[in-house]
Amino acid sequence: MKTPLLFKNLSALLAVLILSFCTLSCTRCSEPPKEPVSDSYKKKLISYREGRILYDEYSKTNNAILTSYRNGEPDSRWYWFSVEDMEGYLNYVKETAKKQHLKNPGIRIYMGKYPANHPKNKMAKPEYAGYQTIFLVPTAQNMKKDNTGTMSKAMRSTDENMNVREMEVLNMTNLAPPPKVSTAGMQ
Repeated sequence: MKTPLLFKNLSALLAVLILSFCTLSCTRCSEPPKEPVSDSYKKKLISYREGRILYDEYSKTNNAILTSYRNGEPDSRWYWFSVEDMEGYLNYVKETAKKQHLKNPGIRIYMGKYPANHPKNKMAKPEYAGYQTIFLVPTAQNMKKDNTGTMSKAMRSTDENMNVREMEVLNMTNLAPPPKVSTAGMQ
């Protein structure tokens, strides 16, 4: 008995459809390709020894002034964020900048000081109220408009990014317990 031509073609078509479905299903299960990360940071790396020079210079100058102002009590000297917190915050800034169509997002690091009566739930270590801290502020390219209201390449400023006030700022860093000697070394 002969199989009609229609059934032969239908079987082949069904096999192709099932194979296609399986292939597409497996493709969707894999992770999307990751965006390449720039290695431009490598040009900005310094050695631990060079960092020590900066630390010692700060100790002899700025920190000495702060310590004298604080009646001999030194201020905080270093701050710590986990890599997980930093990655999460950088992703938040990138995603929010993309949604807001902001160009050249970045981070500006500010020095600050906790007021003595700062809310304890807004500090990683409430016992250091009154000490200096740092906080990270998202930035984006400063796009200036000319008098016609249009963007001009000559008027775009990529050298100086502006703070993005619509994004949250990162703080709650762990402060170093201030050393008793203002020239105490880097760990």
